[in-house]
Amino acid sequence: MSSIVSITNLEKTYLSDSESLTILHDLNLEVEAGSKIAIVGESGSGKSTLLNIIGGIDKPSAGTVISGKWNVGKLSESQISEYRSSFIGLIFQFHYLLKDFTALENVYLPAMIAGKPKKEALELARQLLDDVGVSERMNHLPSQLSGGERQRVAAARALINDPHLILADEPTGNLDPANAEKIGELLFSMVEKYKKTLLLVTHDVNLAKKADITYRIVEGRLQ
Repeated sequence: MSSIVSITNLEKTYLSDSESLTILHDLNLEVEAGSKIAIVGESGSGKSTLLNIIGGIDKPSAGTVISGKWNVGKLSESQISEYRSSFIGLIFQFHYLLKDFTALENVYLPAMIAGKPKKEALELARQLLDDVGVSERMNHLPSQLSGGERQRVAAARALINDPHLILADEPTGNLDPANAEKIGELLFSMVEKYKKTLLLVTHDVNLAKKADITYRIVEGRLQ
């Protein structure tokens, strides 16, 4: 199997007027295409920082992050937009759905922004919402959906542009245990069905157990 993500000697340091704080230190990671990787660790250990760097949301202080053909730390703003819309799908602890748009609109809009014709984007969005089990709620606003339903919509949105890599940051963190279990099962089944690579950050031990490989982040490094 070939690597879809290759991280070498990654460091992330946050600077303030009085001090510097190094969150990630000499971190290395290889993610094989098609694999499902979980990263666990204490709060503040750098799990989300790592995912944000891979997602192009944050920049590394040192080291390299190669994701597909992209050298993520070197991308311009326009290249980051292309990378996010074509290569990765993002799922966060908070759903970040647009509050004035229906579930269907929230899912198909990223496809239209990426250049898909509206008819094709709508058809695909409806299929994905059906796949995640909320087709009957597609015309509802986020405020009319339960927490679990909102995360299902967020999962559909992450898949709409057929990304190679799904980055999931505490996707069950805001849910009660029963919904967390359901969303965890859904996430892994969707990744399997659509043949995606998954890189997951979680506090949830049961969710991490579903992964092929689990790493623990300690003192800025993976173990």
